[in-house]
Amino acid sequence: MIDEAFAALEPVLGVTAACALSGKSRATMHRHRHPAPVALGPRPAPAPHPATLSSDERARVLAVLHSARFVDKAPAQVWATLLDEGVYLCSISTMYRLLRECGEVRERRRQATHAARVRPELVARGPSQVFTWDITKLKTAVKGVYYDLYVMIDIYSRYVVHWEVHARENAELAEQFIAAAIRANGGQAPMHVHADRGTSMTSKPVAALLAELNIAQSHSRPRVSNDNPYSEAQFRTLKYCPAFPERFGSIAHARAFCQEFFTCYNHEHRHSGIGLHTPASVHLGTARQIRAERARTLQAAYAANPGRFRRKPTPPSLPKAVWINEPVKEESNSDTEQVA
Repeated sequence: MIDEAFAALEPVLGVTAACALSGKSRATMHRHRHPAPVALGPRPAPAPHPATLSSDERARVLAVLHSARFVDKAPAQVWATLLDEGVYLCSISTMYRLLRECGEVRERRRQATHAARVRPELVARGPSQVFTWDITKLKTAVKGVYYDLYVMIDIYSRYVVHWEVHARENAELAEQFIAAAIRANGGQAPMHVHADRGTSMTSKPVAALLAELNIAQSHSRPRVSNDNPYSEAQFRTLKYCPAFPERFGSIAHARAFCQEFFTCYNHEHRHSGIGLHTPASVHLGTARQIRAERARTLQAAYAANPGRFRRKPTPPSLPKAVWINEPVKEESNSDTEQVA
């Protein structure tokens, strides 16, 4: 429509007025009527910037930067020193650009390097083979002040072998806690003890104790909570318990609550990961007998009313193996289990 209006107005009013009235751009109209000739062949190289250094000047700057006097100095130091002597070669950024083109701009300080953290792979096929422990905070009546709950768990049975509540966390208490956990387990030490990388877990007293007892020490990778799933799951069970207090009035209150909770957890809580047995039953070796009794009860119920069942009922099985990060060589099956 604009082109039609322009074509009608141009013969009467001229190009300028026709463009103004029709809204057509004069530059666009001129470009359409007088297109630039097509350039054949390669595009010519752009003209150098007037401030570009010549090849001789570039060579002189590099020679100065490579000289024994300035070879270990930063370009800013070289530039300032020469300027104080009445010499100006180029800007600081140009010095950096020339050195970068020669591959001579890099971090010369020694950089810290860290070995790759090994993915922990632990397998337990029975109780007292792999323990895992961690510390969680319990809120007190004073804002910002916490009690520390230390908990040691057998990953196969989910049995809380030992727990302690203290007003602080340190390496000495951690060492004493681990020793007490082994005594509470009848003196039977596990083959592996796993923990995260807290200061207490990686402390020298803890490492020395485990080495003395010939227990292999294992740690989670940094910021990988799945490397310690049993402790994390147990703390969630603790803190989501309906009776868990918002705050503890005293350390005696915290210890009394934990005593009641862990007694119930070990001896009454039926854990889905261990065939709906209690952790104490699996840890102390009575779970297989209990499972046999369950099977007899289910068989009697099936014999009395077979129509109520789609198939012969069987009680849940105990896991053959549990692990922290299933090893590649391990093949999972219906009887094995990965996390709490």
